[in-house]
Amino acid sequence: MASGIFAVLDDIALLMDDVAMTTKLATKKTAGILGDDLAVNAEKATGFLASREIPVLWAITKGSLLNKVIIVPIALLLNAFLPLAIIIILMFGGAFLAYEGVEKIVEYLFHRKTASHDAPAVEEVRNDRDAEKTKVRSAITTDFILSVEIVIIALGSVLTEPLTVQIITVSAVALIATVGVYGIVTLIVRMDDAGYNLIRRSKEKSFLFLIGTLLVKSLPLIIKGLAVVGTVALILVAGGIFVHNVHFLHELFPSIPSIVKEFGIGLVVGIIVVVLVTVIKKIFGKKASA
Repeated sequence: MASGIFAVLDDIALLMDDVAMTTKLATKKTAGILGDDLAVNAEKATGFLASREIPVLWAITKGSLLNKVIIVPIALLLNAFLPLAIIIILMFGGAFLAYEGVEKIVEYLFHRKTASHDAPAVEEVRNDRDAEKTKVRSAITTDFILSVEIVIIALGSVLTEPLTVQIITVSAVALIATVGVYGIVTLIVRMDDAGYNLIRRSKEKSFLFLIGTLLVKSLPLIIKGLAVVGTVALILVAGGIFVHNVHFLHELFPSIPSIVKEFGIGLVVGIIVVVLVTVIKKIFGKKASA
């Protein structure tokens, strides 16, 4: 009886060793997309009142966890029975990410709003719960597509392993992605609060006072930087999806660095989708007004 228990424990230990190794490998392979995920979601999680930052981040985190709960079993089932469907889903997701990235560029270049005396105050706009819910939904939708990419890459790194190892590894990577990304995002958006606390509790010109001042002054710059990095990351991820899954695009311009090719293809796809969406909106807008 005792020997049987020890044999089971030994099997579990071996399984955990295998999972630890495969999880480490899968995490390395998804590191790039996790960095993009961080940049995109950090940009989407900013721009709220300080009192709403944690509730908003918690709402996005719960949505991200639900995304993983949906994606992981579906990815495992599709990989077993209909692997082509995974590629098709990735392509649609890539088109959506490219659209989001290019739309941000178009919005910045052509539709920036000028200041007006009749415009509502910035704090009132940010406090608008409908706008908040819209931004949360957008963040969760983007997270869903990025999560599909993360799960597929993780699954691709353990295809030769037993099914149990595949399930545990992909689940572990999905959990690490959510906790790690949104944990770092929380630290970023709370930088100013940490800085104000240091300033309030330390003497003027002391080391802690200077650190606090640096944190407070750095946050606006970081947020602006994340807006740029997040937009670039959306286009890069989209381009990467098409380059890695369309043989013609993968072989196109072999002498060009992959990052340049992926960004260029993501940009082209995004422009095409933005034009199509704009045309469709105008057509349906004319029909509705007729």
